[in-house]
Parts: sequence; structure tokens; C-alpha cells
Amino acid sequence: MDHYAGIDVSLEASYVCVVDGQGKILKEAKVASEPEALVAWFVDYGLPIARIGVEAGPLSQWLYAGMKAAGLAVELLETRHVHDAFKSMPVKTDRKDARGIAQLMRLGWFKPVHCKSLPAQEVRALLTARKLLQTRRIDMEMSIRGILRGFGLKVGVTTPRTFERRARELANGHGTLCLIAEALLAARATLEREFKVIEKRVYALARQDDRTKLLMTTPGVGALVSLTFVSAIDDPSRFRSSRSVGAHFGLTQKKYQSGETDITGRDLENWRPWRAHRALRSGQRHPDTQLKKL
Repeated sequence: MDHYAGIDVSLEASYVCVVDGQGKILKEAKVASEPEALVAWFVDYGLPIARIGVEAGPLSQWLYAGMKAAGLAVELLETRHVHDAFKSMPVKTDRKDARGIAQLMRLGWFKPVHCKSLPAQEVRALLTARKLLQTRRIDMEMSIRGILRGFGLKVGVTTPRTFERRARELANGHGTLCLIAEALLAARATLEREFKVIEKRVYALARQDDRTKLLMTTPGVGALVSLTFVSAIDDPSRFRSSRSVGAHFGLTQKKYQSGETDITGRDLENWRPWRAHRALRSGQRHPDTQLKKL
């Protein structure tokens, strides 16, 4: 009889549950959230596991890669599907989640998720860090503007190069404002410097990759867009056709089907019952004069 396992991943320790083909719980344990510890636990279990389920998450990709390299039949599960499957659970605990994942693996009610390769994860981390530094730099500038505005000092229109000089000119002669402005400007300068370091690395990666260079031949597509797209696709062979790529990113047409009604695409926006229903849900009066007839 086949055995199935579910792992509910946490930062320090993960709950593991093993069930048989009839759904009977055979063994449960709390194991350190390390690939080596999980692999050793399944080796000590002694019996082959047909499928091992791990819910996708920040730590799950690392654990999945380590267990896959060890030869275990592990699957990475779609988070939204797991969440929907557990909605009816009156009590939610890590142990119950592990049991639920094990049952999903036994029944086959799951959708496997592609685990990004290490280079793709590195690119995504680089883009995330770039965006974080850029956002914090803008936040710092807006904070300086807000503080000075509170004292009637308006920075006005500036460029990245003239902003620092303008802020110092306005704060000059105000002891407290000078102290605040210098501290925030120093933090802004540090963020700007580190942002340029990462951005330089991003553009270097874009020039070295043949895939991104090909994408950048498209008008309007630059290094950031091409790197983001390539890292999100990672392995093109996992898509059966180019049409499924749009659906993967949520670029699908709207559809409404009920009885004899079957509407797909932009016409759905202009369909009166749909517009009326949307207006009623939003609490606004619908402009259509035929709303009363619906």
C-alpha cells in the first residue's frame, strides 16, 4: 500500500504527517526546517513515500530543492488551492495542516507549482532589492519635503541632483531643521549609492543573457522588464503553448456563462445585467435606464 506525506513548513520546525492509501495516519513528527533533517527523517521512516506535499512559500523552495536532490518524490503545492481546501476546518493548527496536505496528496487534489531555479531566484531577489532601495529613497525625499513644508518651506520642482542642495538651502538658519535635513539627506545618499550598485548589476545581467537581449529588441522593453519576464518564466518547456503564458500571469479574458448566456471578453463590460449587478454591489445608482426591468 502506498504511503503519502504532508509537510507544514514553519521557520524553526515543520510538522510531518504520513498516511496510508486509506487515509489512516501512520506517523507524525515535528522536524527541524532543514533539508538534511527532513531527508534523514524520511530515510529513518524506512518505507517508500509515493508523494510528499509541501505548500509553496519563502522557505519551501529551499526545502523542496534539497529533498528533490535527495531523490524524494516531493511536490510543491499551490498556496491558494491548499488554502481553499482547508477553509472548512473549524480549528487550524500546524499539525492539522500537515494532515490535510497529506490527505490532498493521497487523493491527488493538488496542483503542482514550478520551483524556480537558483539563477531565477537570484535575479528575482536582485530586482526586489533594487525596488526596495528605490522606494525607500523616494520615501526619504518625500519625508524631507513634508517636514520642511510644515514650516512653510517649499522644496518645489527639483531633479535628483538639485534636490539635496535645495533642501539644505531651505533648512539653513534653522538649527533643528538643519540637523534633521542632514540626517535624512545622508540616509538618502546611502540609499542612492547602494541603489546604483544594484542597478549596475541588473543591467550587466541583462547584457549577458541572450534571452533578455532578444526581448529588448521589442520596442518599449528594457532590461528590467526583460529580466523580470525571463526570471518569471524560468523554464519555457513547462508551458505547452504560448497561449498558456498569458494565463499564467493572469492575462485571461473575462467570462460569464449561465444557461443560454455565454459572454467572453470585452463585451462583458457592456452587458447590462453584469453592469447592473456590479453597480448594485458597489452601492451606486446604475446609469442604465433599463435597470428597473432587470
